[in-house]
Amino acid sequence: MESTGSTVAELVVARWGDHRPGLRFEDQELTHHQVAAGASARAALLADLLPRGAEPHVGVLLDNTPEYPLWLSAAALAGAAVAGINPTRRGAELARDIVHTDCRVLITQRAHLALLDGLELPGVRILVTDTGAYAELLAPYADARPEISGTVTPASRMLLYFTSGSTGAPKAAICTQGRLAAAGQSLVSHFSLGPDGVHYICMPMFHGNAVIADWAPALAAGAGVALRRRFSASAFLDDVRAYGATYFTYVGRAVQYVLATPERPDDTSNPLLLGFGTEAGAVDAARFEKRFGVRLVEGYGSSEGGAAIQRTPGTPAGAIGLAVPGSDLAVVDSGTREECPPGSFDADGRLLNGDAAIGELVNKGRAPFEGYWRNAEADAARLRDGWYWTGDLFYRDAEGFFYFAGRTDDRLRVDSENLAAAVIENILARWEGAAAVAVYAVPDPVAGDQVMAAVAPREGGAFDPLAFAEFLLSQPDLGTKMAPRFVRVVRRMPVTATNKVARAVLRREGFRCGDPVWWCPGAGAYRPLTPADESALLAQYRAQSREGLLPG
Repeated sequence: MESTGSTVAELVVARWGDHRPGLRFEDQELTHHQVAAGASARAALLADLLPRGAEPHVGVLLDNTPEYPLWLSAAALAGAAVAGINPTRRGAELARDIVHTDCRVLITQRAHLALLDGLELPGVRILVTDTGAYAELLAPYADARPEISGTVTPASRMLLYFTSGSTGAPKAAICTQGRLAAAGQSLVSHFSLGPDGVHYICMPMFHGNAVIADWAPALAAGAGVALRRRFSASAFLDDVRAYGATYFTYVGRAVQYVLATPERPDDTSNPLLLGFGTEAGAVDAARFEKRFGVRLVEGYGSSEGGAAIQRTPGTPAGAIGLAVPGSDLAVVDSGTREECPPGSFDADGRLLNGDAAIGELVNKGRAPFEGYWRNAEADAARLRDGWYWTGDLFYRDAEGFFYFAGRTDDRLRVDSENLAAAVIENILARWEGAAAVAVYAVPDPVAGDQVMAAVAPREGGAFDPLAFAEFLLSQPDLGTKMAPRFVRVVRRMPVTATNKVARAVLRREGFRCGDPVWWCPGAGAYRPLTPADESALLAQYRAQSREGLLPG
């Protein structure tokens, strides 16, 4: 029952008359037909609500409830675009997101109404889904059948999803119906996803990952969807079993949080076949497969659609994979615009020429980047010299396999050597005492940077500085300048709403933070950073006129 279609709207219509289970959430279950019917009713309502001449944009400020995919499908039928609104935003920033994307209708729930109190949202009609008024508003459209608006084409805007940058206001990336449908169909083909599968959506649907990599392939395959209101590591395995989930996606630290839950003797007894995502890392992916018997496939795709790398048979350990067919990806020195040489490695797999081999990933060919909503400056920054610049650091080996090295702002310069945070993180992730690690730069008192790491110990454990130092010494691929000078011990790693490590927060706080900090002032053991140590360090920064580089 796999569907094909050039628009998302066609994929929605294809589910009409399909009475298999289509959507599961807590104690609710809808068939595919009921989902299509619900989408049809909302599309008809939307057509009456949108002012004539206004941009057909709908803001969705919801948890992962059934209303979210219903409104995605409704917007597809109506030829409207959904702007996913992040509920962790507050005040003027939240209002800015809604107003900037020209939302004329905002779909929300009672739990989020307090977020909207006092906000200036001129011309925005607010619908609260879990109310009697909402049910009454929808009732006259209950018999609507799925009809595709005559304005819908593959080029119709479907999503306006905000990218999570570390600085500046988030940018709303555009995704058309054609690109979203093609992305879903591509994943169906690549992973052989079928109509009997159940896609578990536990990542927030206001983020592109959950919609593009989980919901869209479910729609394309005719597979079922199971929703988790908000991600919960402790409920992950129970949900998977209860829903019969076969496929899920993840971003950021979600995998580490699941691994940090207490092990059960029957962990491998589950229906999952595959997990697909980013930033789990090779070490934790191997741990996940060993514990749950489930293969994780790490992929890479620029949120804006400008570049993609896929894992293929024979991909070396630690590598992401090869460029997708038809793209022209290169690792480029952003200063010289010259392509970086391939990485060279020693017998232990250590990258020997990182200073030369690590550069920014660019797509020199035709990139499917569809721009940002009303942000010409951001468009121009992405498309320079006729190339698409991802903002991500990579290196590649002689066979053309790409290795992720972090964001461009995750590069560290230690004692005149360029290092990539992700490379160091992948090594530190091997330490059994850590549930999660993050690596970032703090200014050196004299020049360049020093390496700082945040470590979240495993549940019930504590940071053992001696064991950590011995671990570092035993890692053959840890370069002499990669060992962290400072180690911040956190109870839980600070993350963004999409479970990515909030490195901007960690960098901003540096070693002057509320958590315990251990440091290694020279070769040898780590010791607690005391107030006296901190004062002495600050004196060094002042002596070099670098105190202004310190955060706080």
